[in-house]
Amino acid sequence: MGTTQLESVPEPKYWHLKTVLTEALDSEFSVGEILPNERDLAARFGVARATLRQALEQLELEGRLHRRRGVGTTVAPPRMGVAVGTDQHAWPGGPEDAWRPVDCALAVPPAAVAEALRTGRDESVHIVRRSRVSRGQPVAAELLYIPASSVPDLSAIDAPSATARARAVLRELQRLELERQENTVELGSAGAEDARELDRLPGAPVLVVTTRFIAEGRTAALSVATYRADTCRLTFGDFGGVEIHHGPQRRAS
Repeated sequence: MGTTQLESVPEPKYWHLKTVLTEALDSEFSVGEILPNERDLAARFGVARATLRQALEQLELEGRLHRRRGVGTTVAPPRMGVAVGTDQHAWPGGPEDAWRPVDCALAVPPAAVAEALRTGRDESVHIVRRSRVSRGQPVAAELLYIPASSVPDLSAIDAPSATARARAVLRELQRLELERQENTVELGSAGAEDARELDRLPGAPVLVVTTRFIAEGRTAALSVATYRADTCRLTFGDFGGVEIHHGPQRRAS
């Protein structure tokens, strides 16, 4: 990396620095390589460390860098495509489901979830916790909220493990006839629990996908799934595999 004069650039310095760093990542560094420390990078480019951090944070948000405590900043691999929905709607837990059940508990959900499910303020619902792994690394964590009215024939769960309890609830849920599902996506930041499950630092960028499963004219289940924004490219529908990359050595496909 050579020194670049940034003082006369009309756009924010960190944004121009991001462009310069992007070119260097494409031409000088390989996937997994550790970048020089912040002090050395700031000296090479003649910028304050605060400006450098802004540029690095933006590159992390775009999935070009991984920053991990105790390791440093490394060049990230290309984002992986993760399908979050198809044209054929299906209940969670079906044969084609990529999620892995982890736990299940009967508890009162957050107020916003209770409102969406139209349950009482103090009414407990089944909360199934699931995880999703791709290429050997965690990419998403989910909380699936299922009111008792959606699984009315479910007797007291007497399963040997939390995973078995989760599967029992999901099996019973599939007895309902699914009418449709609705997805929304928001950009957020990882809280302490999500960060731990996704192997990220607290505050790291995440994509939050909320899915409402509609049956009998009501929300029969609600999924809140948190995806790593630095590694995932979400796709919707059976033809959601369009890839558009931005960078000096990439082209649209």
